[in-house]
Amino acid sequence: MRMAVLLSGSGRTLDNFHDCLASGVMPGSIEVVVSNRAGALGLEKASRYGYPAFHAPDNQAINAILGRYQVELVLLAGFLKLYLPPPSLARRVLNIHPSLIPAFCGDGFYGMRVHRAAHARGVKVSGCTVHFANDAYDQGPIVVQRCVALDEADTPDDIAAKVFAAECQAYPEAINLVHVKGIDHFWKARC
Repeated sequence: MRMAVLLSGSGRTLDNFHDCLASGVMPGSIEVVVSNRAGALGLEKASRYGYPAFHAPDNQAINAILGRYQVELVLLAGFLKLYLPPPSLARRVLNIHPSLIPAFCGDGFYGMRVHRAAHARGVKVSGCTVHFANDAYDQGPIVVQRCVALDEADTPDDIAAKVFAAECQAYPEAINLVHVKGIDHFWKARC
């Protein structure tokens, strides 16, 4: 699959994708990387890896860039805005969320906010969810979920580290499943 990566920050998930593609763990290719934040470290990494890398401040600018590439799947990788794709990419956008949806999700729940909320609630299990994105935060069909056990002594930073380790396995696994089963499989299962 030909993929685009949208990010807002450091590009840790892009690092994981790059390593998985290089090792053959994940099929496909990254055609372009776009960030809604100018100067994002993830754009620097993308350039070092040899991927075309662009800053685009909004959905219209992002979609104009993606329209210049043959993209079959859009991967949200720490992208902190609601992305609205063009009709040709509707239902072709995957996202990863740092909790087990439906827990700690929706507008305003991202990154450390999720892990602080999980810590404050005292949950014993957290994890991550890879799901298709639609026009509402964290509401699209779920592809993969990974659980991680939490200890009473875990801080929000400890939770974040455990969940990110799970994300590094879950996201490539989800991409592989989409590659094998097809995008429609997951949307039909939801209906």
